Amino acid sequence: MYTTLKPYTIMAKTAQKSGTTSKSNSRDKIIESYKEYKLMHGEQPASVFAFMKSVKMKEEQFFEHFSSFHSLEAVVWEDMISSVIHAIHADENYGEFNVREKLLSFYYTFLEVLKANRSYVLMETINSKPGFKEQPAFKNMKMAYLDFVHGLMIEGNDTGEIPKRPFISDQYKQGFWLQLLFIMNFWKNDDSKGFENTDAAVEKAVNLSLDLIEKGPLDSIIDFAKFLYQNKG
Repeated sequence: MYTTLKPYTIMAKTAQKSGTTSKSNSRDKIIESYKEYKLMHGEQPASVFAFMKSVKMKEEQFFEHFSSFHSLEAVVWEDMISSVIHAIHADENYGEFNVREKLLSFYYTFLEVLKANRSYVLMETINSKPGFKEQPAFKNMKMAYLDFVHGLMIEGNDTGEIPKRPFISDQYKQGFWLQLLFIMNFWKNDDSKGFENTDAAVEKAVNLSLDLIEKGPLDSIIDFAKFLYQNKG
C-alpha cells in the first residue's frame, strides 16, 4: 500500500470553505439539515415548505440553490467528489505524485468522505443493484469524476506513463467510472476492521487498471492488429 499518501478527512472540505458567504452557508445548512431529516425519518420531507419551516428558514432560500429534493440529492453526491478533488490538490506534495499515486490519493481520500457519511450513503443505496448503476443522483458526481480522470489521462500521456492509443484512450475514463462504482460497492459491503479490505481492494484495482493501460502487451496487440489490417490481402 502507498502508506506515504496522506489520507484526507471530511474536514478538508470545511477548510476549503473557510471564506464562504452567507448564501453558500445557507446552502450547506439546507444540505446537512436534509440529510439529517432523511436519516431521522427514513423518507423525504412532505414538501419543501414543511422542510424549510422545520429548519427555520424561508422556502425561497431552498430554491435559490435547488429545484427539488432530487436535485439536492444530486448535489450531495457531487459535493463528495468535489471535496475530495479540492482536498488532494490542496496538499503541497500532490503535484509531485505520478498518475498512479494521484489516483490512489483520490480513492483513499474519497473513502474518508464515504466513512464520514456512511449512514446516509447506505440509506440512499440500500435498494440499489450491485455496482450502484441505478442511481440517477450520481449524474453530476459522474461528470465531476470523469473530468478528474480525463485530466489524469492527459497528464499520463504527457509524462509517458500512459501511451496515446487512437479510439481506445478516449474510453479509459468510462472504465475508471466502473472502477469507482466497484470500490463504492465493495466498501458498502465491507465489514472488516477499519475497512481494511477496501483499502486493499483500492490498491489492487488501481494497480491492475494502470498496469493494463501502461505500455506493454496491449501495445503489441494493437501494433499487430494494425499490421494485419494494413496487409490484408
